Parts: sequence; C-alpha cells; structure tokens
Amino acid sequence: MMRSLPARSRSLRRSAVRVAGAAAVVLGTALGLSAVGAGAASAQPAVCVSPPSDNDIQVHGTASCGAKASDGGWVQSGAIDSGTAVGVAQGPDAQTQSYASGYGTALGASTGGQAWALALGGGIAHSGAAPGALTIAIAGWGSGATADVNGVDCTGALSFAANLQTGQVCAFR
Repeated sequence: MMRSLPARSRSLRRSAVRVAGAAAVVLGTALGLSAVGAGAASAQPAVCVSPPSDNDIQVHGTASCGAKASDGGWVQSGAIDSGTAVGVAQGPDAQTQSYASGYGTALGASTGGQAWALALGGGIAHSGAAPGALTIAIAGWGSGATADVNGVDCTGALSFAANLQTGQVCAFR
C-alpha cells in the first residue's frame, strides 16, 4: 500500500523544485556569459581536481585555483582571466565545485553535502555545505553571494544564493 506525502512535504518538495529551477536558469545564464567572456580571454584556464591529487594548486597566467579533498570527498575548481577559485571537501558524500573569471573569487567548502560557487567579473561567491545540503552561490560583476549553514546573503544586482536544505534563497539585492 502506497502512502502519499503529507501536504507540507509536497509543498516543500515543490518549493525545492522551484528554487532548483530558478537556480538552473541563473546558473545557465551566468555560465553562458562566462563562456562568452572565456572565449575572449587570451590566457589558458587553470583547472584543479582532487582526487587524484591530494592538494591540487594551479596557476596559469593570472588565473589560479586550488582543490583539496579528503576522506572520500571530491573537488573541482577552475579559473580564467584573473579569476581565483578554491574548493575543499571532506567526507564520502562531500562535493565542491567552484569557478571564477575576470577578477572573480569563488570559494566552496563541503563536509558532506554539495557546494557550488561561481564568480564572474569581480564577484565574490562563497558556498558552504553541511552534510546533506546543497548550497549555490553565484556572484557577478562586483556582487557578492553567500550560501552556507548560517543562511544566505546577496549583495548587488547580479547575485544569487540558495541553501536547498533550509529553503533559504536570495537574489539581486
């Protein structure tokens, strides 16, 4: 016999799907704009992955990245055109992805969840995920975005942050 979810659970699930959809639109737009900027960049991107490396640090021209995973975590970070991206992950379910371009700084950390940080054109994005959480921070062109266990914060017109575990979201303030 199948049981249906309580109304509140269905409502939370629908809210999570809406937030994820909005995040996908914002992330897709930001990645598209990043790709346009990356096509004009003359420098080679810096790409860091851990594992296989315990602590991968790369510098290519003015772009730099770092990735450090431990205890079964996974990190990928990348930067181009004076961007800096750093990611750390600890624990078997920890995943972190951070990307930066054009003087942007992206910082991601996870201790058992998924953290995504994207910074474009001078933006600063910080994403920190606790076990079971998915956090997203996107900041572009002078904006700032933070999504972590303490909540979400957006500063500037081109900012988006979400913690899908808590349902907190902010954008464009």
